[in-house]
Amino acid sequence: MTLRDATVDDLDAIMAIEERSFPTDAWSRETMAAELGSIHGRYLVDEHDDQVIGYGGVRALRGSADADIQTIALLAEHRGQGRGRALLHGLLAAAAERGAREVFLEVRADNPAAEGLYLAEGFEEIGRRPRYYQPDDVDAIVMRLELRRHPASHGTTEEAKA
Repeated sequence: MTLRDATVDDLDAIMAIEERSFPTDAWSRETMAAELGSIHGRYLVDEHDDQVIGYGGVRALRGSADADIQTIALLAEHRGQGRGRALLHGLLAAAAERGAREVFLEVRADNPAAEGLYLAEGFEEIGRRPRYYQPDDVDAIVMRLELRRHPASHGTTEEAKA
């Protein structure tokens, strides 16, 4: 498993994963390019055999007390191997490095695997946004993590060093 910073050169690979992972509500190419180029975030890619197989991003303004996980996605055939957890740890470490004390995210209510990962990593549900994901009318579960309680925020995991 190789995690590295994403670049604009990764846009085609990221968009292919985005469109496969989120067929009804994928981000546009323009939105993803803007995210990759923003100074307010950090995106990571996961490579396997020199191919991008996953990515994740966090919006974390330097000096801000909070950050937001924007997205994490992996090709289906690489899920269940700890790669999503590694991406999450890398994003949490990036948020902590930028000064965040809390991290927020939304997860689809119809994605129990992702929700389970976030709960296992110490996130707690703090609310719901009814019918947030369109056009599917799926609720968003809003979650929060206090970074000081997570080992990735202290640089103690291999994934956090990516």
